[in-house]
Amino acid sequence: MKFKFRRYYLYYLARCLAFIFYIIPLKLGLYIAKAVGCIAFLVLTRYRNLTIENLRIAFGGVKSEKEIRDIARKVFENLAKNAVELVNFPKINEKNIRKFVTIKNGEILRNALAKGKGAVMMTAHFGNWEMLGAGFRLEGYPGTTIGRKIYFYKYDQYLNYLRKIHDVNVIYRDDSPRKMLRVLKENRMLGIVADQDVDSVEGVFVDFFGKSAYTPIGPVVLATASGAPLIIALIIRGEDDHHTLVVEKPIEFVNTGDKEKDLVENTQRWSSVIESYIRRYPEQWVWMHRRWKTKAGQIEK
Repeated sequence: MKFKFRRYYLYYLARCLAFIFYIIPLKLGLYIAKAVGCIAFLVLTRYRNLTIENLRIAFGGVKSEKEIRDIARKVFENLAKNAVELVNFPKINEKNIRKFVTIKNGEILRNALAKGKGAVMMTAHFGNWEMLGAGFRLEGYPGTTIGRKIYFYKYDQYLNYLRKIHDVNVIYRDDSPRKMLRVLKENRMLGIVADQDVDSVEGVFVDFFGKSAYTPIGPVVLATASGAPLIIALIIRGEDDHHTLVVEKPIEFVNTGDKEKDLVENTQRWSSVIESYIRRYPEQWVWMHRRWKTKAGQIEK
């Protein structure tokens, strides 16, 4: 009972803070968020240490300890800014979206949708990934994203409320695959964020920063089953907090007839593209996730 009360208390405290950040100018909110992120880096020792540990795995021997700590601090700052922008979603609309987001290579998506099979839109927990969905929708690209339920339903409801302001609808990942395929059949985008180690979903092991990482096969399976292209889109925060939404060319799938090997190779291909962006902008990825937690032999076939 005490734990349940604590959840409600923290939720309503978060809503009060969200309201404050909504009524103040966004520029000021982002300035405060940077300071809050820096404080969080100092206070949240468990997540700070995990972030630094993962950065050492990825960049050990390439970046100095000071560089790694600086990147880790900026990861927290970016997440704090993401939260402030998210609660300001009601202020963003078709008239002012270009003040916040610029889409690069949008013609790739237009050409893909012109073929009538929809598009599996692959992204990562990178930049402000929630802004990515809003940017696409306000530019006229219809779609639905696959998400997971947050552990406390109040947070889940609030997050989906903010998403739906821009008609970004959610299918939960444990829903029927038919719902997902229906989105593609209706020639819409199906958004997937699949850059984490989730042992509750089917995956394969691919190389990620030189280390074997358990990676979901869902994006490749859905694209193959539907005939839709698999396109990677990532949103990059600039120094001035303006976002650039970059659309990559569709992933070219191999088809040798060996389904298992092809599945691994095609999953590796999209994972490598995402890794290339993380290498360029390491401060914009969520490093406090245990990306390499699952080991070969732990997953039952």
